[in-house]
Amino acid sequence: MTDGAEQAAEGKKGFFSGWTDETWAFLVLRLWLGMRAVVTGLQKFWGKDEANQWAFGTKYYKAVPDALKTKFAEDPMFPAALSGPFYALLGYVLILSGLMTLIGLGTRISLVVQGLLYVALTFGLVLIKQDAGVAWLAIHVALVAMALVWAKHNKLAVMKKW
Repeated sequence: MTDGAEQAAEGKKGFFSGWTDETWAFLVLRLWLGMRAVVTGLQKFWGKDEANQWAFGTKYYKAVPDALKTKFAEDPMFPAALSGPFYALLGYVLILSGLMTLIGLGTRISLVVQGLLYVALTFGLVLIKQDAGVAWLAIHVALVAMALVWAKHNKLAVMKKW
């Protein structure tokens, strides 16, 4: 084939023709991590109303369960001065970083934010000796790290650079 014929044949392969296994793996992982962050963030806004019915809204916002807040407050190593801002922002940051990950808007930045959130949450659980939660969050941290390694294979992104 001539160079022109080869280029024409390559052009007919379709949108997914340049996608490698790593591209597909990253897409699946990116979608999972984005969905996980969004759903977790949204769950922070669910609560029981006056009629004991489930309701959604900012007035029901709870970053962490009260039982955990109490345990954190009782631990002398827990940075109490940072807990208020952390609790206030956690749900919102999870939703925003999750949406950014899903649509590919600053994917690397959103993944780093999620990874740092999971590390911060892990720190708290380590202090109160919640080993099952630590292991569960370690899996999330590993998935975020894997996604950051595979981010170079990101094909569907609004802003691929970051």
